[in-house]
Amino acid sequence: MPNDHRKTARRPLALVLVLAATGCCVALAGCGTAPDPAGPPSDEAPGSREPSTSAPASPSAPVPTPTAPENRSLAGRTVVVDPGHNPGNFQHSREINQKVNIGTNHKECDTTGTSTDAGYTEASFTLDVSHRLRDLLVARGAKVVLTHDAERPWGPCVDERARIGNGARADAVVSVHADGSAVGNRGFHVILPARVREGAADTAEIVGPSRELGERIADRFARATGTEPSNYLGGGTGLDVRDDLGGLNLSTVPKVFVECGNMRDPKDARLLTSAAWRQKAAQGIADGIGTYLEG
Repeated sequence: MPNDHRKTARRPLALVLVLAATGCCVALAGCGTAPDPAGPPSDEAPGSREPSTSAPASPSAPVPTPTAPENRSLAGRTVVVDPGHNPGNFQHSREINQKVNIGTNHKECDTTGTSTDAGYTEASFTLDVSHRLRDLLVARGAKVVLTHDAERPWGPCVDERARIGNGARADAVVSVHADGSAVGNRGFHVILPARVREGAADTAEIVGPSRELGERIADRFARATGTEPSNYLGGGTGLDVRDDLGGLNLSTVPKVFVECGNMRDPKDARLLTSAAWRQKAAQGIADGIGTYLEG
């Protein structure tokens, strides 16, 4: 859930230790294994091949299956994936409680997020889904930037998260979250930026494209996961417009938050703690981003 969610009741959360790789605060994804520069092994010297005189292959020999062309439809596009919160925030309350300017006012740098009753934290959930989402987008040719990969002890603050997307000149930014609402409140929703122009915040240029991005994600998320839009926000549309989130207010590129479900509801919690369902959630978000960027 966003760090300043209006519906969340905070509860003590179990500490989750995450193995973090060292590195810069922005993680780039998409590097694969480089091919062997020597090429495949060969027992022939270059240019020494003679016309084959061997017998034709046996009819029983396996026939190689043609490889389907890769879907590189997002080549040349940049997507910033923002895993909500940070597993280390639990140990850095002083730092994350510092106020930052979000344009309309000042709010906390970040929060710990919510959790299920069994102690599965939102920060762990968002990092897992973000990794799955990154891999799906990279497979389609996109350059993916993570705002963090738990390589830093806390944060980043919400204003820095916005700056990362802006600095990357992202074609789309998606902040991954899970909600912490009351039991019985179920389903997903996508948070869209409201029209804001105050201080450092001016969303005039991104309101329209962000709505289109959010609509595409909501549609594809429902298809991929089989879950319904929120029954407590958005009037059944799965869309919620807000003017109080620094990550949206300070963005200059199309950006949305995806609340994948309510961790405080037992039925939604069973979905959110399922690795198979998290893969479906990532697929739905990736499909929504893809249809938005492909036009």
